Amino acid sequence: MRHFGKLRKEPRDRTAESPLGAAVGMRDRETMDMVKAAVARRDMVLAFQPVVQAMKPDRPAYYEGLIRLIDESGRVIPARDFIETIETQELGRIIDCLALDMGLDALSQDRTLRLAINMSARSIAYPRWMKTLRRGLKVDPTVAERLILEITEASAMIVPDSVIVFMKSLQSEGISFAMDDFGGGLTSFRYLREFYFDIMKIDGQFIRGVADNPDNQCLARALLAIAQQFDMFTVATSVENARDATWLIENGMDCLQGYYFGAPTVTPPWKTPAMRFSA
Repeated sequence: MRHFGKLRKEPRDRTAESPLGAAVGMRDRETMDMVKAAVARRDMVLAFQPVVQAMKPDRPAYYEGLIRLIDESGRVIPARDFIETIETQELGRIIDCLALDMGLDALSQDRTLRLAINMSARSIAYPRWMKTLRRGLKVDPTVAERLILEITEASAMIVPDSVIVFMKSLQSEGISFAMDDFGGGLTSFRYLREFYFDIMKIDGQFIRGVADNPDNQCLARALLAIAQQFDMFTVATSVENARDATWLIENGMDCLQGYYFGAPTVTPPWKTPAMRFSA
């Protein structure tokens, strides 16, 4: 009797054979090398973008500090160009630590500043991250009540129970938390009830063009209603024109963020003459 089971072939590695897969792999390796080199040189800065009050759009409620790398040619590289590649690596944890360190330094230099810094939920258990936070709070105890930690919805759902414990611990010290990209992930309503984020930032895909898009209007209102039900401060992201800004203000959004009110800049905006906006 012939035993065909012994003739079973091993599955082929299609990714290795695919030109596209090879190109993606090469791109990721180049990205990793670029980030590692920038970290080694400490060629990183924060770019600051205002989050303005809906009823007083000429007054920032706070700023978001966005990590930027500077490559060997002097180009400023935004996080969107490298964060996905390093997110699951230790390099991602190191970037979170460096962003936090720069944010804490900015907060200690200006006691009128309130600043949001991004982090991955994966950094919660990374010892260096907590050491960085504790060192910054020791230098200036007023930093805690002016610091906002932003965690994306998708990241929070990786380890939701750890996020809940982490948030409760630091909120008791005065630190606030924002859920970024709300609506773009897969948040369980059970966890949403238990998270207790202070700020809910609605994903920009529901905000861009909202004034002229009935579907986005329906979704934006629904997300806004959920945030308000759980007593969360609401922020609309990716606000790019006056029509969208007006619609959002009229529909009860607390704060607005986007290029219409100010692009991210490595020059601290609070050190330059105040800009006036109209919505």
